[in-house]
Amino acid sequence: MSLGRVYLVGAGPGDPGLLTLRGRQCLAQADVVVYDHLVSPRLLDYVPASAERIYVGKQAARHTLPQDEIAALLIARARAGATVVRLKGGDPFLFGRGGEEALALASAGIPFEIVPGVSAAVAAAAYAGIPVTHRGLASAVAFITGHEQSPPAGKREASALDWDVLARWKGTLVFYMGVANLAQICRSLTDRGLAPDTPAAAIQWGTTPRQRVITGAVATLPDLAASADLQPPAIVLIGEVARLRDHLNWFERRPLFGRCVVVTRARREASELADRFQILGAQVLEAPAIRIEPPADPAPLAKAIADRASFDWIVFTSANGVDALFRALGGAGLDARALADSRIAVMGSATAERLARFGIRADLVPSTFTTDALVEALAASGNLNGARILVPRADIAPKDLPQRLSAHGARVTEVTAYRTVADNSAADAVAEMLDRNQVHWLTFTSGSTVRNFFSAVDPQKVRRSRARIASIGPSTSEALRKAGLEAAVEAEPHTLPGLVQAIVACEKAKDA
Repeated sequence: MSLGRVYLVGAGPGDPGLLTLRGRQCLAQADVVVYDHLVSPRLLDYVPASAERIYVGKQAARHTLPQDEIAALLIARARAGATVVRLKGGDPFLFGRGGEEALALASAGIPFEIVPGVSAAVAAAAYAGIPVTHRGLASAVAFITGHEQSPPAGKREASALDWDVLARWKGTLVFYMGVANLAQICRSLTDRGLAPDTPAAAIQWGTTPRQRVITGAVATLPDLAASADLQPPAIVLIGEVARLRDHLNWFERRPLFGRCVVVTRARREASELADRFQILGAQVLEAPAIRIEPPADPAPLAKAIADRASFDWIVFTSANGVDALFRALGGAGLDARALADSRIAVMGSATAERLARFGIRADLVPSTFTTDALVEALAASGNLNGARILVPRADIAPKDLPQRLSAHGARVTEVTAYRTVADNSAADAVAEMLDRNQVHWLTFTSGSTVRNFFSAVDPQKVRRSRARIASIGPSTSEALRKAGLEAAVEAEPHTLPGLVQAIVACEKAKDA
């Protein structure tokens, strides 16, 4: 068996958008991913479903695996022929112990590659509005471990750090893992001549929606951090550049910063909505209430494809229906050209966009994304009496659309293109966060997400919490009412951007 290869990949400081393109490529080809505590869970979405995921997170005084066992694990998996990604927070070679792991691999004769990552020191400072260098304020920056015990005065030989040099540093000092020793760090610097009023900042959970920044002076920062109960992970920054935060604080001013939003869409659909919320500063919890699966019996859809030329219209009510039909077309050795003889109507701009990815522009897209509007638009396009209409949809889709079309005289063939299956894998986590009052918004994009979510989570938990509900449209809002709940906002238009904008508008109105 040939040897595998190990990629030591920097995951960045927390914001999943800061992963490098090379890092994403490595994750996409991984057989095994060995990842740390500070790695964003969303990065694992880039990993093949078949890949082995091994958590080896380290927190203060709590190590899942000792460092030597992590190295042994990487070697063993590579010797078994696997492509291994060692996913490390920040940059693997900057206080990430990547050097130790690389040396172990080299000694074992294992091929490896280093994929640098965005360092927490630079990124967390930038997200706090603090440049680590700035002309006229700091022409140099030092990255320093804050994890060792600072020596008492007169005992410099006990430390690997030259505190006299650091106290005279003409630039910015950035300490990693320094929260526990913050008072000792600051005292060691001021005892050796650093001005006590030198600006300083401590940044917790930098680049994430949980980011907190404490600012002060070297002399006051320890007490300020203790009063705020600042905990790891955090970096400490000391230098004149810390004064710029008041002018450059951009990240925490985003409209949904500090808000926790639960996304209940199916996992493979959730990323677009989650990305929209995250760009606006929200902490996103993906809690899919449904899972999309192929139909239990593919024969009806296959027959409809075989009879495709006989249909006057094909009507799609969701992007999932588009995907399902084109998968079936591909399985039959066909592509978009097979639909040339049929006109196509869709409900919603997202469905139209999905269709366009397959090279087809919809013939009809009603301006209002409801069943009523779709039926009225189809009726207005010509006489439906005797028209043959194919409707590929979910197994649990409401019957109102085919019934309404049949009432106009259409001959409707409704086929199950995909199944909507309950997914309660994250229900316990959401329920716990609701109990802790940590959820600000619950978002629902279909009636099925509502029904499945509340089959696993008691609606009373929502009523007792501060969480508000956002609905994508009337049918979803109606499903919420049947569950005894009311949407605080309803998207207009009934699209994902409309849903996000409705929440943003509500937050702005509350803060006004």
